[in-house]
Amino acid sequence: MKKILKPIDLNIEVFKAYGEVLSTQNSKSVVINNGFAQKHYNLCNIDANENGGVATVHLYIGKKREFPLKINMMEKHPFFSQTFIPRSNNSFLVVVALGDEKPDLTTLKVFKTDGNQGVHYNKGIWHFPLIACENEEQFIVIDRNDLGKKENKVIDCIEVDIDEEIKILKD
Repeated sequence: MKKILKPIDLNIEVFKAYGEVLSTQNSKSVVINNGFAQKHYNLCNIDANENGGVATVHLYIGKKREFPLKINMMEKHPFFSQTFIPRSNNSFLVVVALGDEKPDLTTLKVFKTDGNQGVHYNKGIWHFPLIACENEEQFIVIDRNDLGKKENKVIDCIEVDIDEEIKILKD
């Protein structure tokens, strides 16, 4: 079976089965620092403590993808959540699916961010790796670190190949 998917706009309601949308839109905030900053709080909770792990911050630099993009694999992190926050105002694409042992391709969705949104994948959510639409796009990524200790190690990432022909469009 051949499947071609067009991205839909990322929004809180449709994405909540997969995680959370990180945005100042509709978030709770307070004014701090004597009125010189507005703090948007509790946008997501990082789930990284499994087996002694801690949350850590990374910087990813994405390469521009070519479209239509073939979705030939998906991955999940069974023991921690993962957050992607863009450092630019450019949109990026998010491909996600539900499922336990393998992705349930009937739940496969493609979202397009508005350039100011980030995403937080819940623990165990199937997703395609980072899809930058421009070259050298930078992302702050928050996920798990085992602190280099053998006793803190968990299965980091499970990858599965997708045999079905799936392509996504940029727009």
